[in-house]
Amino acid sequence: MEKDHELINVRYEKARDMENRNIQPFGDKYSATYYAQEVKDNYEQLLETKEEVSLSGRIMAKRGHGKAGFAHIQDSSGQVQIYTRVDNVGEEDYELYKELDIGDIIALKGPVFMTRKGEITVEVKEFHLQSKSLRPLPEKWHGLKDVDLRYRKRYLDLIMNQDVKDTFVIRSKIIREMRRYLDDRGFFEMETPTLHTIPGGANARPFKTYHNALEMKLYMRIATELHLKRLIVGGFDKVYELGRIFRNEGISTKHNPEFTSIELYQSNSDYHDMMELTENMIYEIANKIFGTPVVEYQGTNIDFTPPWPRKTMIDAVKEATGIDFSELNHEKAREKAEQAGIEVEKDATWGEALNEIFEEKVEDSLVQPTFILDYPVEVSPLAKRHEEDSRLTYRFEGFLWGSEIANAFTELNDPRDQRERFESQVEKRDAGDEEAHMMDEDFVEALEYGMPPTGGLGIGIDRLVMFMTNSTSIRDVILFPTMRPKQDE
Repeated sequence: MEKDHELINVRYEKARDMENRNIQPFGDKYSATYYAQEVKDNYEQLLETKEEVSLSGRIMAKRGHGKAGFAHIQDSSGQVQIYTRVDNVGEEDYELYKELDIGDIIALKGPVFMTRKGEITVEVKEFHLQSKSLRPLPEKWHGLKDVDLRYRKRYLDLIMNQDVKDTFVIRSKIIREMRRYLDDRGFFEMETPTLHTIPGGANARPFKTYHNALEMKLYMRIATELHLKRLIVGGFDKVYELGRIFRNEGISTKHNPEFTSIELYQSNSDYHDMMELTENMIYEIANKIFGTPVVEYQGTNIDFTPPWPRKTMIDAVKEATGIDFSELNHEKAREKAEQAGIEVEKDATWGEALNEIFEEKVEDSLVQPTFILDYPVEVSPLAKRHEEDSRLTYRFEGFLWGSEIANAFTELNDPRDQRERFESQVEKRDAGDEEAHMMDEDFVEALEYGMPPTGGLGIGIDRLVMFMTNSTSIRDVILFPTMRPKQDE
């Protein structure tokens, strides 16, 4: 730490000295004509036309002595080598060039050539200091691999690790392609409140806040579902919202308290339509970005080609454990779960036991994209009841590598049933389940005006990006993940 302070002090002194010589250590904008990668891609044409290119970038390496020197500058596209010599820029500017440090941002102009070692290089004819780096960059110490530091100081992570920047470029492309897919099919992107009087749309513990002017307690949203379905009641046919969701839950490689999701709703559709939309949209996104529906994750090829396998939860559990839940009652379901080594509450229902054994015995085995259908009513308070088995709902989840990436329903549009489901959730909440739903009278009232048969879908953007970028932690695909404050050293 003492060495770092010494280096910082030296750089501050350099900046003061530059100002005393009427050199601005924090200069003006510069109109670059090329990015670093474009210089490399268009080298032959630039060499033939002798065009001088203009660049702006950060010095990442610098070497040389005497009257000439090489450096590498980096912009958002990558790095390119530059060559500066006193005969081209003059004595005064060359002295300034020699003072420059790793991390300084400069603008430059000059023609391109190829060195004897075969590296495309820009010969600097003029340059300007745009921003003095008053702190030294991390040494390639290991390419900045300190995970804690990388997450806390993402800007350094992006500077030092090109693969990290590539991950977030892919993330941006995934979101762009998802929006394009839906927009092209007549969906309207909507914006609904982030602050809710009643947190609804998911089983999750909310973050609480307080509105001073209104003197009322509010919650950060845990889902966009109930407001978007109000829009279906209001007459929109196809709506979606892509944005941040906040859940006061644990942190793991698959969970962050704030995350990005997309929810969409389409009238006169059901969960079969949502399955087709999910698999076709993700397939097209992979093709658009990677040129193939197959991506590698942790050494395994993941194939997004439709149709994805479809299994009911009852069938998936039967295949994995030999237990057929279709004919069991509550008591027998609890017994079978316990025989399989699954702890369930003594008053657990048939549906709760089925869901528990599925989560423990089946989820991890779902490596390739797979739809699991027909969830129990108890764990699906917003999904329409199944006509063939009233214990089940028209709900599916999409799984990949043992993780849920999509959740969808044929939406419950019977306000009478919805009220009863909410009342059941309130009982659970009163019994101590902080993740159970609250009663939302306004939403029930909206349903009483009539909501057409509707299919709804939610996709976790962060997890999808994880799998498409071969990232093992959700923190690797969130620019600024939630971190415990670091104590002052």
